[in-house]
Amino acid sequence: MQECRKRDIRREADSFRKRCGVGHYGISNLFRDCESLGYKLLRYPLGESADLGFVLKRDNDTVIFTNSCSRLSRELFTLAHEIGHIVLHMDKDKQFVDDNMTLSGGHSDEKEQEANYFAACLLMPDDEVEKFLDLQLPGFNEKGLSAMDIARLMSEFNVSFDMALNRLENLGKIDSKERLRLDDERNERRVGNLLKSVVGNSRLNLPSMDIEIPHEYVDCVIYNYNHNAIPRETLGRALAYCQLVWEDVSDRLVEHADEDKDSESAIGDS
Repeated sequence: MQECRKRDIRREADSFRKRCGVGHYGISNLFRDCESLGYKLLRYPLGESADLGFVLKRDNDTVIFTNSCSRLSRELFTLAHEIGHIVLHMDKDKQFVDDNMTLSGGHSDEKEQEANYFAACLLMPDDEVEKFLDLQLPGFNEKGLSAMDIARLMSEFNVSFDMALNRLENLGKIDSKERLRLDDERNERRVGNLLKSVVGNSRLNLPSMDIEIPHEYVDCVIYNYNHNAIPRETLGRALAYCQLVWEDVSDRLVEHADEDKDSESAIGDS
């Protein structure tokens, strides 16, 4: 990636970051910020082997999906990566699906590399990393960083251990030898224990398994049922995805004379 393109991406990431709620150093809640900025966010535990995330345009909506079976830190990086596609590429292409290879940095596609770089700059901008190291870890240049220091970075910037190491190495704060040492220390002590030892956010190392579905999904399902486009059984399955049951929405439903009537196609407006 050319340096001029990197500069453009850093500028875009900085502009987006200014629209988010930021704590001392890192973004406080990127999920909430996405919704407040008008994106339709869908989080669902599809399983560890399923795609990590995707973004697509549907009519006037921009829909971002993240797989909440991923560790929370990975899910947050997926979200930042998809935002990168929106900001950098969505005007040309309408849909991106990301898998483990894409988000691990092993994908050669230029757009994926750009989205990864955007995510790194959004979550861990170089000036905030520099400030954290200077104010929170004084003297690290002389004594080096420990795995506990990386856990502190993780918790402050809401990133994974690997993401923190990648960013520090790319910014020239550690070299490959130091990275290997920190990797070994991480393997010996385990990330969950490191986060607990620094009173950090232990949830970052666990899958959230959260389910967040835009309310428009429920509206659409109810609309289809009320207009005889789907049977009661299909409505029940659709509501279950949102952890709802029939009684939760009964006041919005139209009772049909023949509840067993099926339909061949769905009406797509709500």
